[in-house]
Amino acid sequence: MARNTPGNSSAAVPVAAGAALVAIVGRPNVGKSTLFNRLMGSRVAVVADEPGTTRDRIYGEIEWRGRGLAIVDTAGIAWRDPAPVAEHAEAQARLAAAEADLALIVTDATTGPTELDQTVAREVLRAGRPHLLVVNKVDAPQHRDRVPEFYALGLGDPMAISAMHGTATGDLLDAIAERLPGSEYRAVADARPRIAIVGRPNVGKSSLLNALLGEARALVHDAPGTTRDSVDTLVEWEGTEVWLVDTAGIRRRGHIERGIEQHSVLRAMRSMQHADVGVVVIDADEGPTQQDAHVAGFVLDAGKGVTVAANKWDLVRGKEAVARVEHHLARIFHFLPQSPLARISATTGRNLDHVLPMALEIHRIRQQRIPTSRLNAFLRAWVGRRDLPSRRGRAARFKYATQTGTAPPEFALFFSNPEHVHRSYVRYLENGLRQEFGFDGTPMRLSLRSS
Repeated sequence: MARNTPGNSSAAVPVAAGAALVAIVGRPNVGKSTLFNRLMGSRVAVVADEPGTTRDRIYGEIEWRGRGLAIVDTAGIAWRDPAPVAEHAEAQARLAAAEADLALIVTDATTGPTELDQTVAREVLRAGRPHLLVVNKVDAPQHRDRVPEFYALGLGDPMAISAMHGTATGDLLDAIAERLPGSEYRAVADARPRIAIVGRPNVGKSSLLNALLGEARALVHDAPGTTRDSVDTLVEWEGTEVWLVDTAGIRRRGHIERGIEQHSVLRAMRSMQHADVGVVVIDADEGPTQQDAHVAGFVLDAGKGVTVAANKWDLVRGKEAVARVEHHLARIFHFLPQSPLARISATTGRNLDHVLPMALEIHRIRQQRIPTSRLNAFLRAWVGRRDLPSRRGRAARFKYATQTGTAPPEFALFFSNPEHVHRSYVRYLENGLRQEFGFDGTPMRLSLRSS
């Protein structure tokens, strides 16, 4: 009997560093994003610090049967250039084959297999990567009758599901866990900070890394990375040993012409699974782009600290140009949690000595624990400054709070009638905690509980 997933897909469970990357691919309108939302459960929407702003989420982590899964909806990655639908679908398949541990090829039972499905199938088969064929929209008996037609794609046994209704998505997760190869990652038992240099192509990641290695004392060169693709370097900076996780010079495992920026986003995801802080490098001369925001968003989604390094700042000349770039930075990165910005030039050496100290300060901030007495004294005063909402005469009342975790900071806040606490009030509480305790550059997790 097909088994459905629970409402929240067990997504509240934190994922270990060895999460496997699962990419959802397929032609348009087969339900890729619906399947992603179903697997993610209630963790799909990410609300920015500013009231009324949200950011679409196309990446998330869950745990299923003890296995960490990092799932990406390739349909949601922004395409920078206009291209025919067929080219986009083909590029998605190449992308998954190059970077993912497992590709979910999603098809539509209501239409049967199409020529575009064949195109996607060929790309995945050519790469020889693990995959699962998913036949979505099996919502009626006549749709189930069409499932055998999908054997023609040559992708093995099709799995019939309904992402809209959750039918058999639990079985799908079981199949994903079974199909994944053994862990290709080494355990990280190392307490030294891990700083990942991430960003889209041609923004100067390699130049920045090389410049940092010139500033810091290299202890280990080109150590095997924590992922199967990255190269790590152990350096010493002012008496602190730091791992620099480099993805800039990685050779791509598939020929990807269109969609190269999307490839870099997946690479950033994999790097951040094993890092503590991500340094998002952007090209200040070109100005920040939506793709830069995607990369920064994935750092946050992974629960890591984030700072921005605006490279090539030496090319931004004149007050008007500086003001324009500053304006675009504030607009593109509005969702970042008070993350610091370094205006640098890897070529001239400008402000390079700011990059590692900023990242290490965020790492320190993420480790701090707030004494319970101090935490509660502040929150009682902060709640007193803005009345809690009431509904039908029943008001929520703050009782007490405790810190439940670090890296990222996690807090449990106990209320009477916590269901009456609106999301905007939770943002108010989070902003207060940031201001009081200096949680800059890191996501925070607040859990409201009944007492």
